[in-house]
Amino acid sequence: MPHRLLLQRSAFAAAVLCGAPALTLRALAADHPALTLYSAQHEQTVATLVSGFEAETGIHVRVHSGDGPEVASQIIAEGSASPADVFFTENSPEIAKLDEKGMLAPVDPKTLAEVPAKYDAPDGDWVGVLARENVLAYNKGMIAPDQLPQSLMDLAKPAWKGKVAVAPSDNDFLPVVKAVLVAKGHDAALAWLRGLKANAKIYDDDEGVVAAVDRGSVATGIVNNYYWARLQAERGPAHMHSALYHFGHGDIGGLINVSAAGVLKSSKHQQEAQRFLAYLVAAKTQKLLADNTVVFEYPLRPGVAPNPALKPFDELQPPPIGVARLGDDSGVVDLLTEAGLL
Repeated sequence: MPHRLLLQRSAFAAAVLCGAPALTLRALAADHPALTLYSAQHEQTVATLVSGFEAETGIHVRVHSGDGPEVASQIIAEGSASPADVFFTENSPEIAKLDEKGMLAPVDPKTLAEVPAKYDAPDGDWVGVLARENVLAYNKGMIAPDQLPQSLMDLAKPAWKGKVAVAPSDNDFLPVVKAVLVAKGHDAALAWLRGLKANAKIYDDDEGVVAAVDRGSVATGIVNNYYWARLQAERGPAHMHSALYHFGHGDIGGLINVSAAGVLKSSKHQQEAQRFLAYLVAAKTQKLLADNTVVFEYPLRPGVAPNPALKPFDELQPPPIGVARLGDDSGVVDLLTEAGLL
């Protein structure tokens, strides 16, 4: 018997006698290859999801994190050689860009059926997972509720000079600009941004905006509901000096941002990747997120109530600009640059 084969058989016999732990691990690795998740979602959200998925399936998930536009651009640059199996992003325009380039595999129809179709890709190549509402945080000691604007567009008027904060370099601001662009056109969107440039105090991110509003550095701030709710959870309701104002009547200010996931067409682990997407929208996973005291986003699966700290999802009044009309974020950065906000 050749020496190499003899060693292999001896190793196998030893493994059996010892309960075969090494062999079992190798077999599991073969049966459940590790997934590579390119993530542009919040780290707290991803940590919760990955931990639950690994515990349920035994499939290890490697996470590569970054800002949405940058991660999407990286996948495009890597092309068919990308190690990514799944892309999970906090805003739909980022994954819509990959879809437009034909880089995503169709999502299992059973997975798509778990979420209302208006939150999924029109062609079925990605699935909506969570949602956040664009809101206006306001300091209760600096401005009365009846003084708040009827429309997001009002914040560009001279009366709001020095009274509003924005984070134009935060990825969550890009879909809002795109919504204004879609609804109002280029010239009106540019004029609105230039008005904000004249009026607003600029911060690096939404966390900075909500903190500034709460401490009284500025009266109002454009943010996603997630950031204010998380600040309240950290400080406690009794220690908050700010509140949320929800734009109504279909105003652009009440835009719903959809967090979505898709499988890369180039993935070598299609079955496992599809299983990860199914896990994201499963009832127990969506409830896990809703009950979490760190993740303050709306579950998109019907029948799963959001965190009690959030306004009920069916009471929101977003504009009629869904993921299909929102599309990708093309032109938004150029528009922000032209307005002097970047």
